[in-house]
Amino acid sequence: MIKIKRIYDPVERNDGLRILVDRLWPRGVKKENAHFDIWLKEVAPSDELRKWFNHEADKWKEFEKRYSEELNHNEAFKELKQIIKEHKTVTLLYGAKNEKYNQAAALQNILKR
Repeated sequence: MIKIKRIYDPVERNDGLRILVDRLWPRGVKKENAHFDIWLKEVAPSDELRKWFNHEADKWKEFEKRYSEELNHNEAFKELKQIIKEHKTVTLLYGAKNEKYNQAAALQNILKR
Protein backbone atom coordinates (compact mmCIF):
# COMPACT_ATOMS: atom_id res chain seq x y z
CA MET A 1 0.00 0.00 0.00
CA ILE A 2 1.31 3.45 -0.94
CA LYS A 3 -0.07 6.35 1.06
CA ILE A 4 0.74 10.05 1.05
CA LYS A 5 0.78 12.46 3.95
CA ARG A 6 1.99 15.93 4.84
CA ILE A 7 5.09 15.77 7.00
CA TYR A 8 3.34 18.17 9.39
CA ASP A 9 0.58 15.64 10.13
CA PRO A 10 0.88 13.39 13.18
CA VAL A 11 2.68 10.05 12.88
CA GLU A 12 0.41 7.02 12.95
CA ARG A 13 1.29 3.38 13.55
CA ASN A 14 -0.20 2.37 10.22
CA ASP A 15 2.09 4.75 8.25
CA GLY A 16 4.57 1.95 7.67
CA LEU A 17 7.88 3.08 6.22
CA ARG A 18 7.90 6.89 6.01
CA ILE A 19 9.78 8.36 3.03
CA LEU A 20 10.24 12.10 2.56
CA VAL A 21 10.04 12.80 -1.19
CA ASP A 22 10.71 16.56 -1.22
CA ARG A 23 13.93 17.94 -2.70
CA LEU A 24 13.88 20.83 -0.21
CA TRP A 25 13.64 20.41 3.54
CA PRO A 26 10.10 21.32 4.74
CA ARG A 27 9.85 24.72 6.43
CA GLY A 28 9.52 24.79 10.17
CA VAL A 29 10.28 21.09 10.69
CA LYS A 30 13.21 20.11 12.87
CA LYS A 31 14.92 16.94 11.70
CA GLU A 32 14.62 15.38 15.14
CA ASN A 33 10.82 15.92 15.00
CA ALA A 34 10.29 14.86 11.39
CA HIS A 35 9.79 11.13 12.04
CA PHE A 36 10.86 9.85 8.64
CA ASP A 37 12.81 6.71 7.79
CA ILE A 38 14.35 7.77 4.47
CA TRP A 39 14.80 11.12 2.75
CA LEU A 40 14.79 10.30 -0.94
CA LYS A 41 15.14 13.84 -2.28
CA GLU A 42 16.54 12.66 -5.62
CA VAL A 43 13.11 11.24 -6.55
CA ALA A 44 11.52 14.71 -6.37
CA PRO A 45 10.80 16.67 -9.56
CA SER A 46 13.59 18.81 -10.95
CA ASP A 47 13.71 22.40 -9.73
CA GLU A 48 12.65 23.60 -13.17
CA LEU A 49 9.58 21.34 -13.25
CA ARG A 50 8.66 22.12 -9.65
CA LYS A 51 8.83 25.87 -10.25
CA TRP A 52 6.90 25.61 -13.53
CA PHE A 53 4.10 23.59 -11.91
CA ASN A 54 3.76 25.82 -8.83
CA HIS A 55 0.89 23.61 -7.53
CA GLU A 56 -1.49 25.02 -10.17
CA ALA A 57 -4.42 22.68 -10.79
CA ASP A 58 -4.68 23.54 -14.49
CA LYS A 59 -1.10 22.28 -15.00
CA TRP A 60 -1.68 19.01 -13.13
CA LYS A 61 -1.99 16.57 -16.07
CA GLU A 62 1.02 18.04 -17.85
CA PHE A 63 2.99 18.05 -14.60
CA GLU A 64 2.29 14.34 -14.05
CA LYS A 65 3.34 13.60 -17.63
CA ARG A 66 6.59 15.56 -17.38
CA TYR A 67 7.37 14.18 -13.93
CA SER A 68 6.79 10.63 -15.15
CA GLU A 69 9.21 11.28 -18.02
CA GLU A 70 11.83 12.55 -15.57
CA LEU A 71 11.39 9.46 -13.42
CA ASN A 72 12.08 7.15 -16.37
CA HIS A 73 15.74 8.19 -16.12
CA ASN A 74 15.96 8.46 -12.34
CA GLU A 75 17.98 5.96 -10.28
CA ALA A 76 16.24 7.07 -7.06
CA PHE A 77 12.89 6.10 -8.60
CA LYS A 78 14.22 2.58 -9.19
CA GLU A 79 15.38 2.53 -5.57
CA LEU A 80 11.93 3.69 -4.41
CA LYS A 81 10.18 0.94 -6.38
CA GLN A 82 12.45 -1.64 -4.75
CA ILE A 83 11.78 -0.23 -1.28
CA ILE A 84 8.03 -0.40 -1.92
CA LYS A 85 8.32 -4.08 -2.92
CA GLU A 86 10.04 -4.80 0.41
CA HIS A 87 7.45 -3.11 2.67
CA LYS A 88 3.76 -3.75 3.19
CA THR A 89 2.95 -0.06 3.69
CA VAL A 90 4.89 3.00 2.56
CA THR A 91 3.89 6.59 3.26
CA LEU A 92 5.30 9.26 0.96
CA LEU A 93 5.79 12.46 2.94
CA TYR A 94 5.66 15.95 1.45
CA GLY A 95 5.62 19.51 2.71
CA ALA A 96 3.34 21.27 0.19
CA LYS A 97 0.20 22.98 1.48
CA ASN A 98 -1.83 21.74 -1.47
CA GLU A 99 -2.91 18.24 -0.50
CA LYS A 100 -4.35 17.35 -3.91
CA TYR A 101 -1.80 18.77 -6.36
CA ASN A 102 1.71 17.97 -5.16
CA GLN A 103 4.61 15.77 -6.21
CA ALA A 104 3.79 13.03 -3.68
CA ALA A 105 0.28 12.68 -5.14
CA ALA A 106 1.75 12.55 -8.65
CA LEU A 107 4.36 10.03 -7.52
CA GLN A 108 1.67 7.87 -5.92
CA ASN A 109 -0.32 7.91 -9.18
CA ILE A 110 2.75 7.06 -11.25
CA LEU A 111 3.68 4.17 -8.95
CA LYS A 112 0.16 2.73 -9.12
CA ARG A 113 0.25 2.55 -12.94
